[in-house]
Amino acid sequence: MRQQGPIATTSAINRQVECVSRELLAAARRRYPQVDMPDEWEVVVFDRPSPNAFALPGGRIGVHAGLLRVAETPSQLAAVIGHEIGHVLADHGNERMTQQLGIKSVLILVGLLGEGELGQEPLQRALGIGARLGIALPLSRTHEEEADLMGLMIMAEAGYDPAQGVALWRDMAAAGGDQPPEFLSTHPAHESRIELLQKHLPEARDIRETAAPSSCA
Repeated sequence: MRQQGPIATTSAINRQVECVSRELLAAARRRYPQVDMPDEWEVVVFDRPSPNAFALPGGRIGVHAGLLRVAETPSQLAAVIGHEIGHVLADHGNERMTQQLGIKSVLILVGLLGEGELGQEPLQRALGIGARLGIALPLSRTHEEEADLMGLMIMAEAGYDPAQGVALWRDMAAAGGDQPPEFLSTHPAHESRIELLQKHLPEARDIRETAAPSSCA
């Protein structure tokens, strides 16, 4: 991705993303000491307009510059990056890979053993849809909810305002327009996500009260 670029060159954006990421990573180590984390992390800002971010198990964080047009405060930026770090800490990448391989092996087995109509493309296609709806999507939503909660606690541990995370998801919901029904989506519906975060907001606020304030404001 770095080779494909483009990499953001605005120093203020790079400094802010780097600062927030480093504080969140330090907070994640304190909050989840039992989880193995890479010693070194590379943080890259891509000059892309979409409001997106990701974290990878090898110790890499990528942020699209467009995210900073939606996440207007360091706390809101921390909510998104904290969410992505939560995915890494919970090992969701490996879980999803194992899950997808399991689905594919079942479909291959059906294709090899099927006779007559069982081996035909329409049935295989239907089984593929059923597998995705019945297995992949609910587990993916579970991953998203877990990352939401871990990210909320990580940002609070780092001294960021957890209420700003809830506000950010509200803004993204307003900007996102229509969304597929929750049972057909790999992500929770906006309302479900906000409700979950609000439910755990008191716990996150308690964590923030004992945390050192962020230096990235």
